[in-house]
Amino acid sequence: MSEECKNQERMDKIVSLCKRRGFIFPSSEIYGGINGFWDYGPYGSRMKRAIEALWWHEMVETRDNVEGLDSTIICHPQVWKASGHLDQFSDLMTDCKHCKMRHRVDQMPDPTTCPNCGSQDLTEPREFNLMMKTYVGPVFDDEHVAYLRAETCQPIFVDFQQVRIATRQKLPFGIAQIGKAFRNEINPRNFTFRSREFTQMEMEFFCDGEQGMEWFEYWKEQRIKYYREKLQFKDDFFRIYVHEKLAHYAKAAIDIEVKFPFGWGELEGVHHRGTWDLSRHSEYSGQDLQYVDHDNNRKIMPTVIETSVGLDRTLLAILSNAYDEDSAATKKEGMDEDIRVVLHLPPLVAPVQLAVLPQSKKLSENAEKLYRDLNRHFRCEYDVTGSIGKRYRRQDEIGTPFCLTFDFDSLNDNAVTIRDRDTMLQDRINITRLRDYLEEKIGL
Repeated sequence: MSEECKNQERMDKIVSLCKRRGFIFPSSEIYGGINGFWDYGPYGSRMKRAIEALWWHEMVETRDNVEGLDSTIICHPQVWKASGHLDQFSDLMTDCKHCKMRHRVDQMPDPTTCPNCGSQDLTEPREFNLMMKTYVGPVFDDEHVAYLRAETCQPIFVDFQQVRIATRQKLPFGIAQIGKAFRNEINPRNFTFRSREFTQMEMEFFCDGEQGMEWFEYWKEQRIKYYREKLQFKDDFFRIYVHEKLAHYAKAAIDIEVKFPFGWGELEGVHHRGTWDLSRHSEYSGQDLQYVDHDNNRKIMPTVIETSVGLDRTLLAILSNAYDEDSAATKKEGMDEDIRVVLHLPPLVAPVQLAVLPQSKKLSENAEKLYRDLNRHFRCEYDVTGSIGKRYRRQDEIGTPFCLTFDFDSLNDNAVTIRDRDTMLQDRINITRLRDYLEEKIGL
């Protein structure tokens, strides 16, 4: 089997697991679905919120110089005029006259040939704006046109002065937010990698221009450290792409790319955006967005360093990195299956961090009480159905790092058995030590 076929097979297995185990599935599927929109099921939504919480903790809660924001999805239309989205946020598209498929030109291997049917009878490439249009109010005319936000960073620039005044922050400081964004993609593809509705996690850091490159290097290193230490990405799973061709307003830009089954893809960007954003909104709004430096008796237009990452892409990257099939494991635990399907998810973002498994239903009362105590501190699941081996396999497939077995000996020695997902080694731990033991293992 070719490497390309192996990668496609791996991607298909990840998509299948996501649907089967309630991570991610097509939106409105009973009506045939709608391309580019995905629903997150019980495990997917848990994991999504865990990633949000981890990013927010790292970017906001542990820092005195970064504030949080939660802005609206619909902004004043002039926001998108000032940002350039209404005039420049577009892709070239073409239609195949033979099979009627629509394609984004920059994604076609050969711009003169339809990748679906091979026909060369294509329409002339034309601009297609990616903004999603809607209307505000009861009248559907040009005066009431509005747009769903295409990125979460623009409201941060618009609210810069409000946040600064409310929090009494001085430069340098940042504003972060997590929220939905929408792009009317011509050709959504690669599962959740390129969707029409997605969640962004962005931070805009405002500083004096003289310190811009210093802060760019700082945030670049912070974000690389995050992927290595918190999400446990190995060096061969991600790489840094340095932009040589920059936007006219940018001073520097890098992408953190991940090796998805379908190839390398951008996960996060760290950009030195200069003063362009605040200058544009100051010009279009007529409001002075300069920062008054009282210490040096001067006014400056802050320079912006941006970190921007897709939450959906982060979750997909973690799943891609975690998916594994282990044939040796089935023999080690005496199981009949040919292979063990397992997600080696980082404990910090696993949808279930600990599964509580009573050895027998006769032990349910004691085991369930322990489960409820632990569930106040960790993301837990209680499972009493089937053999211990089969319950282990269910938890392996959803990425649960630790399984706790409450057995008949537990009634006498006040201890339980903790089984590690990755090593399958087991520790006997006194119940009084459980919380400390798990916090250390999970990395809390």
